[in-house]
Amino acid sequence: MDLTGLSATELSDRIAGGAVSVRDVMSAFLDRIEAINPKINAIVSLRPRADLMAEAAAAERSERRGWLHGMPVAVKDLVATKGLRTTYGSPLHADFVPDTDDLVARRLKAAGAILIGKTNTPEWGHGSHSFNPVHGTTLNPYDLGRSAGGSSGGAAAALAARLVPVADGSDMMGSLRNPAAFCNVYGFRPTWGLVPQDAEGDTFLSTLSTEGPMGRSPEDVARLLSVLAGPNAETPFGRPGEDFAAGLDQPLRGKRIGWLADWGGAYALEPGIAGLCEAALAVFETEGAIVEPLAPPFAAEDLWRSWTTLRAMLNAGAKADLASDPAKRAMTKPETLWEIERGLGLSAADVYAASVIRSRWYAAAARLFHRFDALALPAAQVWPFPAEWRWPEAIGGRKMDTYHRWMEVVVPVSLIGLPCLAVPAGFGENGLPMGMQLFGRTGADAAILAMGHAYHRATDWPNRRPPLL
Repeated sequence: MDLTGLSATELSDRIAGGAVSVRDVMSAFLDRIEAINPKINAIVSLRPRADLMAEAAAAERSERRGWLHGMPVAVKDLVATKGLRTTYGSPLHADFVPDTDDLVARRLKAAGAILIGKTNTPEWGHGSHSFNPVHGTTLNPYDLGRSAGGSSGGAAAALAARLVPVADGSDMMGSLRNPAAFCNVYGFRPTWGLVPQDAEGDTFLSTLSTEGPMGRSPEDVARLLSVLAGPNAETPFGRPGEDFAAGLDQPLRGKRIGWLADWGGAYALEPGIAGLCEAALAVFETEGAIVEPLAPPFAAEDLWRSWTTLRAMLNAGAKADLASDPAKRAMTKPETLWEIERGLGLSAADVYAASVIRSRWYAAAARLFHRFDALALPAAQVWPFPAEWRWPEAIGGRKMDTYHRWMEVVVPVSLIGLPCLAVPAGFGENGLPMGMQLFGRTGADAAILAMGHAYHRATDWPNRRPPLL
């Protein structure tokens, strides 16, 4: 039996029922990592096999702690992990070993997970291509010459290659949606505040980024979300968690989906992406949903101006020392320095104006959700690109004026913290994967996951394994 090919849900059930041992599971995944990870570089800072097998044996003897009991999980390298090297992809932290766990790691451990290592990420999570000077580049399991996306590229590639059963990701500017699309897996950006922040730095203004679950099925994603969600008493704006897998079996019949395509031409798309997403929407229609094309509901350039202002403001506030300290500056990627310097040049009036745009878009989106159960956009504007690129500098002849403009299609969701599931849309004529964003009103996390679950039952794209498997 290929234990690494089971869904996380099935694997958990088999461990709980005694059909498989934790040691057998750990051994199977470590064997797969040993064989495949050198080719894709998805998992970094892997712990010694002897230590992990000993921990698996201890888990077999202990009382079951939760849904993840005894399951091997690698945590994104932006999450601090006690006793396990955490680099943030930065040479400034190449040898950093934290004394404490961040909240995500704590919650994974509390649910019984065995942390085996980290998943690779861009330096400071900036850019949707997972390369850094500490660990190198993560490659796409479906084409070893191409990017796995980012900043959760290591997580997405590890899932696609069956190196882990589920994975955590984080998402500010599509950081788990873009790699999910590139690697033919699911990534869920929850309603902002559902998975809380750690009580570090600013926790009142920093409302653009969130942690979230990734998996090879919406059911696995929903179960992991139940582990990660719930308030943190030390941070504001918390939302209650729930069993997000309990209500997945809902019909699509009668559900209304608004298709935003390329936002009236505002978002440049490489050829074939829109058509593949429309084919995915046709599956929803076959299952009884009603899909309606939508004109742009808000000015894309206003969204971009608001987004880049607020993002730069937050980066400047949190990371100003990387630019001001000459030694740190010399070891920091230019994209991060650009964010900081742009943020330092902003005025209070600039930030306020950006927040007003954000507020107007939230209200406009809320009105749309009176008519629609979900809205849809492509999850990426380009196909997985050559791994040696820093980022795509043009799309269809349209020059990208920043290092992240090619990811602009994720901004409408990120700016106002809506729940969004990146679903696999299939493969293009080039043989490469692509995905689609399905998003809903604030708090509609369970409903969006249920729609994704029905779609997955009709498609199961992640079951099309990468050639290297």
